[in-house]
Amino acid sequence: MQSFQCVLPANAALGECPRWDERRGLLWWVDILAPALHCFDPDSGEDRAMVMPEHIGCFALTDDGGFVAGMRSGIWLLDADGRPLKKLCANPENARTSRFNDGRCDGAGRFWAGTIDEPRADGNAALYRFDNHTLTSVDQGFLTSNGLAFSPDQRWLYHSDTPRFTVYRRAFDVRTGKVGPREEWLSLSPSAEDRGRPDGAAVDAEGHYWSALYEGGRVIRVAPDGRIVAEFPLPARCPTMCAFGGPGLRTLYVTTARHGRPATELEALPESGGLFALRVPVPGLPEPRSLLRTAL
Repeated sequence: MQSFQCVLPANAALGECPRWDERRGLLWWVDILAPALHCFDPDSGEDRAMVMPEHIGCFALTDDGGFVAGMRSGIWLLDADGRPLKKLCANPENARTSRFNDGRCDGAGRFWAGTIDEPRADGNAALYRFDNHTLTSVDQGFLTSNGLAFSPDQRWLYHSDTPRFTVYRRAFDVRTGKVGPREEWLSLSPSAEDRGRPDGAAVDAEGHYWSALYEGGRVIRVAPDGRIVAEFPLPARCPTMCAFGGPGLRTLYVTTARHGRPATELEALPESGGLFALRVPVPGLPEPRSLLRTAL
């Protein structure tokens, strides 16, 4: 694939959080608003949806085959079929206007997740670390905490505030889970024609940060020094997150959204809400798993 191709016309309202399961050769993803956890088999093209009881923003695979998930009400442990088993901690914010949004595990198996301030008015969203069954607030004051990723050597933590068009980075100590001060790493300049802003992300084996630009119709590849070195358009206005998968982790999968989009846009871009794939020359990195156990 020399350009993005739709491999699953899912018509997702808000597709998000693609995660490659290297043990089973499957891609897991969510439709936040459905709400549902999906399992896509790229070999057969089959997609299986597991209905969720509430909005699910992000998840990570556990080492024993289940999931730890950031949902509206808090952090949950799910079994291998996506059934909620136990709420590990409550959402510390007002769940009527806040939910967990973007997250993943670091190299030590800690689960990191940020929230979204749904009114996007007061900057009440935050970035959290869940470790040893304790939820710790790492930073606050965001509109939408997003774009969480780690450098290959685990020395940097990246995250974005999507409505502010900014990606930050922090020094990171994987041994302790501690981070340094937030520093602006990439700032995008919106225009009337281009409102592309940094949504979900992934990092490749060379340490480049791949960011899906919501309302930008493209994915960008950013060098470790913060320079945009490549752009890859796709036939959907609102890509939401990318993940490496497939043999050798050389396929970049991207989820997209169609909720709230104008009818004229959906008519012109009918694959919006689908799952897209692109063959890339530089592979991704294996996704760390949570060390939490689903056996209760």
